[in-house]
Amino acid sequence: MKAVKIEQYGDESVLQLVDVPTPEPAEGEVLIKVYAASVNPMDWKIRDGAGARFGMHLPIFLGGEIAGVVVQAGAGVTTLRVGDEVYGTVKAGGYADYVLANLEEVVRKPATLDFPHAAAVPLAALTAWQALFDLGKLQAGQKVLITAAAGSVGSLAVQLAKAKGALVTGLASGAKEAFVRALGVDAFIDYTAQPFEELVTDMDVVFDVVGGDTFERALQCVKKGGILVTAVAFPTPEQEARYEITATRVYCRPNREELEEISQLVAANKLQVHVAQVFPLAQVGAAQQMSKEGHTRGKIVLQPGQ
Repeated sequence: MKAVKIEQYGDESVLQLVDVPTPEPAEGEVLIKVYAASVNPMDWKIRDGAGARFGMHLPIFLGGEIAGVVVQAGAGVTTLRVGDEVYGTVKAGGYADYVLANLEEVVRKPATLDFPHAAAVPLAALTAWQALFDLGKLQAGQKVLITAAAGSVGSLAVQLAKAKGALVTGLASGAKEAFVRALGVDAFIDYTAQPFEELVTDMDVVFDVVGGDTFERALQCVKKGGILVTAVAFPTPEQEARYEITATRVYCRPNREELEEISQLVAANKLQVHVAQVFPLAQVGAAQQMSKEGHTRGKIVLQPGQ
């Protein structure tokens, strides 16, 4: 089978499409034929050198978000069957024709989604869910600011927050206003027009998926006693004390129950999935470069076998 790996850290030139043996599922695992794999910033950050900081060891097989079909089940697997269409997150190796997953990592995909759109859901939606609800404790009627509201995580966060009954302010460039408003935001802020922290105050929850200067300024938007959750920055106790808030970082973890709840929202048409572009697996370098440049609306997806 084909798979993408790196044997050294660097730019797109270190990506290799190689032939490797198809793995066999162990007890509690399923083997999935991958029909679509999403490209996430973590993938190219690992490639650029973050893998070493995370304690990973070369060679590394990339890809952590997939959709496909179960083709083999290991011993003890009773909740999934051969032929089931599934989606979810995997530890590594999703950029491939086949990948192994355990039963906490994947669930049956919503029938309303094709494979490319299904692959765009699990990691982004779980990150948003865990940030907003597990860490942010967001409740109906509360006010939430979501940065990069047009991005793959932010666009799903907007919809999840609205499904909860929250009052959502979305932050994006003016060029993406129509897209973000169509997601259902209660207020839209063009961060290129004027400093957003001058317009957005007293938020119960802020979910930051940009980091850097945006994260620093977003701290000013949280009300005293409120919560800021970031997917990219590293909050400090000093920042929490200065603004009298809770500031924390979300680390997405597989969660079967949460992913099944997300699937129900998709099936109920309360969660729309957006795919920016689909690349064949052989063009993984171009796909990662597009992801690294940012500015896309929705997810970038790879298709093995193309």
